[in-house]
Amino acid sequence: MDPDGPVPPSMADDLAAWGKVITLETRGRHSGRPRRVTIGFADEPGGGMLVAAADDATQWARNLAAEPRCQVERDGRRAAYLAAPLTGRARSAAIAALILKYGTPSERLGAGPAFRLVPITPAK
Repeated sequence: MDPDGPVPPSMADDLAAWGKVITLETRGRHSGRPRRVTIGFADEPGGGMLVAAADDATQWARNLAAEPRCQVERDGRRAAYLAAPLTGRARSAAIAALILKYGTPSERLGAGPAFRLVPITPAK
């Protein structure tokens, strides 16, 4: 599964409900409106998640860089998170974790930004 590519809405909802992907809601950096996208993730101890974009032009990643507060829906639960950009070894480790989880389609992740999503509220 391509963590950056379009997924039909009904399939995206099912995959998010099953915990295979997350639905990430950011604020549009120009419009200020909520923007939702279904993306792949890798779990971290303590409830955090790792995400990465395929390139610098990926809109959800640009929105996170401008406003790191976001909402994540996973397994039918929604919670607030704070995105922290990853660099160096932490970025490489995040990309490796996503490639190991999702396989070959994730191999193109090396060109875009990566983030650690840290929970700021418990999931409901």
